[in-house]
Amino acid sequence: MKKVLYLSTCNTCKRIISEVDTKGFTLQDTKKEPASKEEIEFLRQHVNSYEDLINRRAQLWQKRGLKNQDLSEEDYKALLLEHYSFIKRPIVLDGDEVFIGNSKKVVNALKSHLGE
Repeated sequence: MKKVLYLSTCNTCKRIISEVDTKGFTLQDTKKEPASKEEIEFLRQHVNSYEDLINRRAQLWQKRGLKNQDLSEEDYKALLLEHYSFIKRPIVLDGDEVFIGNSKKVVNALKSHLGE
């Protein structure tokens, strides 16, 4: 599977997508087409927990005061399925390789993986 989950209104996502060769990848705007339960579960297999997939900068995260709550794995999974803004982005899937987030380390690893 070659797919990029991103948010079309996110300048950081747009910048990263423009920096790497996404030819041959399916672009999925999570606002228009949120990640499915199957996609979330697939991503979970590549990280330590659902918590690792959470975007702690999401406005809903802040509004709900979720940082002060003791959340379980099921709570994190429910949040990811509830609203597109809770998922960290961008996420690049290339076969069994998964790159999650926009840190410099992740972007450099992605570029290296794609041979750029």
